[in-house]
Amino acid sequence: MQAHYVLSAAALLGAAAQPSACELSMALEQWPPYVYTAAQGEPTGMDWELVQAILKEAGCGLKVQAELPTARRQALFEQGQLDLMLAASDTPERRRHARFSTLYRYETVGLFTRSSLRAQYLHVGSLDVLARDKLTLLAPKVGWYGPAYARLQPALTASGKLSNFLNFEQGLRMLEAGRADLILGDSGALRHQARVLGIAIAPLPLVVLRAPVHLMLNKNTTSVADLQRIDAAIARLERQGVLAAIRARYGEL
Repeated sequence: MQAHYVLSAAALLGAAAQPSACELSMALEQWPPYVYTAAQGEPTGMDWELVQAILKEAGCGLKVQAELPTARRQALFEQGQLDLMLAASDTPERRRHARFSTLYRYETVGLFTRSSLRAQYLHVGSLDVLARDKLTLLAPKVGWYGPAYARLQPALTASGKLSNFLNFEQGLRMLEAGRADLILGDSGALRHQARVLGIAIAPLPLVVLRAPVHLMLNKNTTSVADLQRIDAAIARLERQGVLAAIRARYGEL
């Protein structure tokens, strides 16, 4: 049986000891700096802080299962065994089994290089420059990184200029070893992992993708009223500057 944390509205969110308006379940993941397990074994990260604040304001409780692989977590969500997933993109395909909150932050995909080489690549104003100048690129093996990358990816692959990595530690080690000129990925995650590894990277001015992310609620196990309660909480916290203050602590707007 999977180990799990049971975090009531009172214990997790600091709410009064009274029945919650809604009770949601989610599984932990390792996606620093957004959500991950700290050295003392407790969940932490920007998304973790944001969802705590949102659910506290909404009067919702949260039961958290132990970490699951991405594919397993998605499967359980689609089977109705999990109610909530974080940092989700709103897509027509997902709307078959999910409903989405209003946005609670943006995700930013950027291009980085080794700090010592940044000046060589400041001319990269679009991804098309990579193909034109025959630059080599490291990119995650899975995930959506915007229409410009999706259009260019086949050509980069065919020309042997694209190498993929499974996690950011692997990708940054490859960059440090000179396996490619540039690395693409979630800006916050790349910066965080580079600090952990002690690898000096620097962003290029080009922003590959900036897109909203949402809380994703299971359509079969949550109600429209749950969503409305959460959306109202997000709106209030944005007006009060609470969510902005959390994001700012992690270097995000």
